[in-house]
Amino acid sequence: MACAVMLARTKKQVVLLERGGRLGRKLAATGNGQGNVTNVRIAAEHYTSDDPQKVAKVLARFSWEDAVRFLEGMGGIFLPDGRGRVYPAGRQASAVTDLFRRELARLGVETITDARVTSLQKRGAAFAAAWAEGEVRADAVVLAAGGCAAPNFGTDGTAYALAEAFGHTVTPLSPVLVRLRTSPDAVRGLRGIRVDAGLKVLRGGKARFSCRGDVLFTENGVSGDAVFRASSYAEAGDTLLIDFLPEVGQDRLSAALKEGEDGLLCIVNNGLARQLYARAGGERGRLLSLLKAFPLTVTGTLGFAEAQVTRGGIPLKETDGDLMSKLCGGLYFAGEILNVDGACGGYNLHWAWASANAVKEGLR
Repeated sequence: MACAVMLARTKKQVVLLERGGRLGRKLAATGNGQGNVTNVRIAAEHYTSDDPQKVAKVLARFSWEDAVRFLEGMGGIFLPDGRGRVYPAGRQASAVTDLFRRELARLGVETITDARVTSLQKRGAAFAAAWAEGEVRADAVVLAAGGCAAPNFGTDGTAYALAEAFGHTVTPLSPVLVRLRTSPDAVRGLRGIRVDAGLKVLRGGKARFSCRGDVLFTENGVSGDAVFRASSYAEAGDTLLIDFLPEVGQDRLSAALKEGEDGLLCIVNNGLARQLYARAGGERGRLLSLLKAFPLTVTGTLGFAEAQVTRGGIPLKETDGDLMSKLCGGLYFAGEILNVDGACGGYNLHWAWASANAVKEGLR
């Protein structure tokens, strides 16, 4: 949608083919339904890719301020929160989708829904994209069909085949920004408890990643924005260490801790306190250790069905600086279909806007 808007503003005739019955369903679910559209800390270091330098160059051409100007150019007000995440002032992701729909209509972009493209070919100088009910021909094509994450929105990975037909490869795919599984016994009695915690991912005793944010205990593992960020670095067999009081040092915590089952009053959630006390067997040293380094062994993730983003895709090295295929002139890529994934916090939507901008520049 962003690429279609940008291209239409350069007076190009654009046809937007949408697999589903309605545009932007996945966008309408972003940011916990609040629409986290970018981040003031946009930088290549927050992304994983086969070509970090190209990611940096694409981002350098479209900053977070550019993203806000682009979005506000369609209407609305977009503001950063205290952690740098940028949201619409109305905190409603579905309204961002409506903004795009309105702008596409205003620009006269032809939108065809329920058009699941099953064949993409180049015939002479033109491309032909076909679906069950029709075909469209064009001088250039932008593949912006997403990855495998959240297949309920139509992104089930089948679009990679359209690129493979032109000789492109697809790197190994895995779900990221996703809930992590643990043994159900490890989180028994903790379901529904949410904490602002420090989180580390350990592998072989060495820290691979650390952050601070929400950790939500589920029936079979952990969720929350800290876990989503950590999921990009965690795999089965790794250890998660949760610090329930990241702002409180060991001495202060030891002084506050009282004896008995109610010794953690006003220190942590009462339900969490009962579980920690039981697991520590009432032993003070063990309880202090669990408060600062509660261990969980990762057994896996909830998979693509629950993931927000796909890791892997069409290698960036198979594209030029404007994200045009090096194998087929006039074929471009944008968004999650490429082997680029960002951290939690608006980074992946920003990649959508920035990669769309690169395509627009290439098609000028």
